[in-house]
Amino acid sequence: MNRFFVKALAVSLVVGASFCAQAEDLKIGYVNSDRVLRDAIPAKAAQAKLEAEFSKRDKEMADIAAKIKSASEKLEKDAPTLSESERSRRQRELVDQDREFQRKRREFQEDLTQRKNEELSVVVERANKVIKQIFETEKYDLILQEAVFAGPRVDITDKVVKALNAQGAK
Repeated sequence: MNRFFVKALAVSLVVGASFCAQAEDLKIGYVNSDRVLRDAIPAKAAQAKLEAEFSKRDKEMADIAAKIKSASEKLEKDAPTLSESERSRRQRELVDQDREFQRKRREFQEDLTQRKNEELSVVVERANKVIKQIFETEKYDLILQEAVFAGPRVDITDKVVKALNAQGAK
């Protein structure tokens, strides 16, 4: 049993040493995708475009919500002096208005999400081209976009953001 253990240890040391020798030649990079989508000029431009496109509808949604809230508060205040039929009628109107508001809000969210995905996919595609370009020109063996931990030595996010910003200026 001891011979087996010694042989296994010797084999693992040899394999480990050869792996370490190969790992020294390995060039690895890491890109923080969230930072790219937050800091790059094309990503900021896409966000500004979405805000401009949806700001009017967002304001309309806020106005409708305020009107419904106001009507609800008025009903609550007036309820003791209203007849039963008038109170029921106003409650039905409020429920109908709220239902319509919820439908419009869902449509708004769906439209916003769809447009956001469209705009972000363009930015992601451009970022991936930049990452591939960096990969090829700087002769990386591996570039990761998701990692649990990555040290600053392998983080190339700033390079990607700068390259995207340079393209965005063109």
